[in-house]
Amino acid sequence: MAKILFVMTGADRWTLADGTTHPTGFWAEEAVVPFEAFKAAGHEITVATPGGVVPPVDPGSLSPEANGGAENAAAVRAVVERAAEFRGPVAVADVRLDDFDAVYVPGGHGPMEDLAVDTDSGRILTRAVESGLPVGVVCHGPAALLAAVKADGSNAYAGYRITAFTNTEERLAGRADNAKWLLQDRLVEAGLKVEAGEPWAPHVEVDRNVVTGQNPASSGPLAAELLKKLG
Repeated sequence: MAKILFVMTGADRWTLADGTTHPTGFWAEEAVVPFEAFKAAGHEITVATPGGVVPPVDPGSLSPEANGGAENAAAVRAVVERAAEFRGPVAVADVRLDDFDAVYVPGGHGPMEDLAVDTDSGRILTRAVESGLPVGVVCHGPAALLAAVKADGSNAYAGYRITAFTNTEERLAGRADNAKWLLQDRLVEAGLKVEAGEPWAPHVEVDRNVVTGQNPASSGPLAAELLKKLG
């Protein structure tokens, strides 16, 4: 049995370029699908958020439209609302990485608000990649990698081939024009090699111990690749 740390957003609002906010949080599918895959494989999960707040779910991610129908939406909502791991997180600042065998970061726009600048999360992700722990990150979750800055000021993931929610997908979703910054652009600026697949299609990149997925549809394939690394 492996112990997997879920580093999740604590932000329920995303601040836009015009100063307004958009309701957000974590994207349900990106947390629930890997959660269920890891649990089914017998692994233990601990959720950590900035300040130890209960991670807020993006309300849009619970809709039937986002989950392929009402039945699946209800099943996803049930996991979000009932799983003890999501209801009782620890504070990221209190995490001892030595207690874990892998780190996973789901997306939603929430990570762009808090994890992108959270030094405690950044410290964990820096140590994880440098120590060779499997690291899985999906969709907007790679925003958390922006805070993984080494003592010399460089990004700990610079040079890694990854994928993430693309500029094209942000535009298609209608959020690009009023965003303070776009995730793909920031990751490239930090020295990461971002590979963009077709919009909305499953796309996973594996580079050394880092597994990344482009969008919600990539959550399942990403979980499968991370499970391979856990043996």
